[in-house]
Amino acid sequence: MADMVVGGSNYTVQLDTGSSDLWIKGATTPLPNSTQTALLDVSSAHNPTLGYGGDGLVGLGFTSLSTIDALVNHTGASTGRSLLYNMFSANPKEPNFLSFSLQRSSEANGEVEGIFSIGESCCFDLWMSQLKIELGEYEPEYAAVMNQTAIPTWPVNSPKRWDVLLDAVIVNHANDTIVLPTTDVVDAPSNKAVVLMDSGSSFTYAPKAICDAIYGGIAGAKFDSSSGQWIVPCDFEIDMALQIGGQVFPVHPLDVTPSGLASNGVCVGSFVPQTVSVGAGEFDWLIGDNFLRSVYSIYDFGDFDGSGNMGNPYMKFLSLVDPDQASIEFTSARGGTPKTNITYQGLNGAAAMASFGLSADMNQTLERIGRYLPAMLAVVALNALILIIIAFVGLCVWCRRRSSKNKRRRNGRLSPMPMNPRHSYVAGSGLPPPDESHVYEPVLTAGDDAPTGTLRSHQGGIPASRDVFASPNLRDSYMSGASGLPSPMQPNVTPPNTTAVPQDMPFSTARLNRGRHSYVSDLPSPTRPHVYEPVSMALTEDTYVPPSPAFLSAEGSKVIPGDRPKSIA
Repeated sequence: MADMVVGGSNYTVQLDTGSSDLWIKGATTPLPNSTQTALLDVSSAHNPTLGYGGDGLVGLGFTSLSTIDALVNHTGASTGRSLLYNMFSANPKEPNFLSFSLQRSSEANGEVEGIFSIGESCCFDLWMSQLKIELGEYEPEYAAVMNQTAIPTWPVNSPKRWDVLLDAVIVNHANDTIVLPTTDVVDAPSNKAVVLMDSGSSFTYAPKAICDAIYGGIAGAKFDSSSGQWIVPCDFEIDMALQIGGQVFPVHPLDVTPSGLASNGVCVGSFVPQTVSVGAGEFDWLIGDNFLRSVYSIYDFGDFDGSGNMGNPYMKFLSLVDPDQASIEFTSARGGTPKTNITYQGLNGAAAMASFGLSADMNQTLERIGRYLPAMLAVVALNALILIIIAFVGLCVWCRRRSSKNKRRRNGRLSPMPMNPRHSYVAGSGLPPPDESHVYEPVLTAGDDAPTGTLRSHQGGIPASRDVFASPNLRDSYMSGASGLPSPMQPNVTPPNTTAVPQDMPFSTARLNRGRHSYVSDLPSPTRPHVYEPVSMALTEDTYVPPSPAFLSAEGSKVIPGDRPKSIA
């Protein structure tokens, strides 16, 4: 039951997912200031709600089931939609769902608490005296319902009621019996039953075969034809579950045989073998609060799309029953020994999922984490981006430095001179044959201040028309008293058995104390200039070719720089 404010006045109404209209029987007719709400202002009614002290009923079903909407639309008006439809259309960006968490009381007249939520926000003042109303997200204690598999309605598109398909009934005390339902609904699967989830009903109304399977095998149980219900010993624990949408949901044993109407230790069965007359042909069962108290239930109407149309509706259930704990609670209230290791095995290997609750501290912690998680992820992502940028810049710098080092190392390596040098001997040119030995003697490099000299040759001489030069920067290899070589500082004396070259032939000379020679007996004297004879040397890509010094020529007593040679090969 809930208190609703209409036109400034409070009315106690029942929350009913099995209907879609709002009707109120007030103290007077019409209800004062009620022109802004589509409702039935009734003067008389026959409904159990009125017997419980209520003033009416608020339907939480689909607009397609609304009698008010059907009557108003016949006039061509666009008003008259159901209460929930108007609430959701006024807040199209909010989720279109409602949820229930119903509880039980072990006292015959005890107050029952629970939680009822509608979407994330609401523009209506809707609250309850005995049922706490939350206009927000899922309850933190039951946040695990978001991970549950959605159970589609039947039919999937545009249903009139909150109907779903029931797979099986599992009864543990009857040797783990699995009872398969049947259906009379057109086009529904033959091995399933179409069941209506109705929060406005206390009991479940099911076919006789189902109720007999639940209560028929119990010692001392019998069917009471006058009340139309099974009578069961209150201390007998019935462990059972329903399989819906492939998921198994245990039913608390205290709800299978409630004790509210019990006398002399006898309880009644909450599964009533009765054919439902309302909505005949649209569903097979009507499942009420005796099952809904064992689950946290979500009724999702489907969110609006860009065209303003609602998506396909569905339901979700989160089991709130731990079978072993439920057995302890049952025996504590009814007597007996609690059972242990209670399990439910459904069709296709489906089993009951363990339920759990979270402490208030844990709920607050999870709520804080959910609130600050986006900011934390953003900081982590920013730090990762900075590290990636730093790594990229470092890689670029390293590659540039490596490239610069490679460029500086591209100079070729020195290739050794051949041990047996060869010259380009041409017959008749006056050059000595290649089998005759020669020595290298230095000549004057550019910028040296030295007198000019005359060209001397070993036996045979060389043509007077030929210039003479030698490799620069040679050092003397004279070793006093050891090699027998003449001192490089001795005057330039013509060795024996040699002839002088004509004196009118200029040539370039260098200081002998800067040159290096290898004097061997029977070779021309190291005090004389030698004849440079080119060597044939193959150049490769890694052959180092040193720069050539400039030639010097002499005109009388004046030294004149000349051109560099074009080739040394």
